[in-house]
Amino acid sequence: MSKKTLYAQFPSKTELLRAVLLAKIRSVETDLDAVLASSNDASAALHQLLACMQRHTEEIQPPFVRDMRRETPELFELVEERRRDLIQRYFGRIFDQGRRVGIIRKDVSTQLIVEILLGAVQAVMNPAKIEQLGLEPKTGYGAIISGILGGVMTQKGRSKSGDWARRSP
Repeated sequence: MSKKTLYAQFPSKTELLRAVLLAKIRSVETDLDAVLASSNDASAALHQLLACMQRHTEEIQPPFVRDMRRETPELFELVEERRRDLIQRYFGRIFDQGRRVGIIRKDVSTQLIVEILLGAVQAVMNPAKIEQLGLEPKTGYGAIISGILGGVMTQKGRSKSGDWARRSP
């Protein structure tokens, strides 16, 4: 495809990138919806949700995120907003379900767990911090999730999930 044809559909590189990012976000949402629709077992659904997020996170390369943040801060903020929404929506639902079946602690509210998760993701999953810590997005995300799950899962949840909750998804 020629540049002329491409720019007939997208007036700028920024608009092309926006279209790609929105398509990726829709793909993540579709996959997460499928995970939640396919399982009534909260532990299995949480495991599948984490595996799905890891698959999508593996595609992100630190130079891409760094460049997007520097060159198109409005798109970087769009990605941040959508990531916050995804975490609140999907992890909130699975944490609520987990609390009902006894694998997530009931003495810590779902909203607080989600806010802790959001805070950790926002603090660590940015180009400067990832680079400073010598992490890849996949390992940073996995460490955040396993650390938080270690604190909010009940003994029942830990024993039911086996050792997957103690390692990066």
